[in-house]
Amino acid sequence: MTQHTDFSTRLDDLQQRVATARSAVQAAAAESDEQLKERIDRAQADLDQSVKNARQEVSQAAGSARAKWAQLKADAAAKRSEVKANMDKRELHMDAKVAATDADFAEADAAEALDFADWSVGNAQLSVLDAIYARAYADRLKAADTK
Repeated sequence: MTQHTDFSTRLDDLQQRVATARSAVQAAAAESDEQLKERIDRAQADLDQSVKNARQEVSQAAGSARAKWAQLKADAAAKRSEVKANMDKRELHMDAKVAATDADFAEADAAEALDFADWSVGNAQLSVLDAIYARAYADRLKAADTK
């Protein structure tokens, strides 16, 4: 396997990110509005950096399957950048009914993001299994050619 195919380490990293996200969500449930705003600002800055990195990957990997994934990641990250704007907009709402409707939309967006993450994990599993199979097949062919 090459350095790019250390899948176990990448999956461990992903699992750690999920654990960190879970802890952040649990902690956020008990925070003040100001603490939540600070947490959102930090998460937004991380997301902005992720978008920048993904766009750079797209430009570096144009035409390859990696570029397609990088573009998908950039598109998904850009969609999430609406969070800060929505938070700022919420402060203008005075009507409880409007605020409740806005909360419903925010919860639906969160559920959609979790659905996408679930799909991404399943798709990543399939891609990793395919990569492992492809590498094993290539190694078998190479070994047969050297005999």
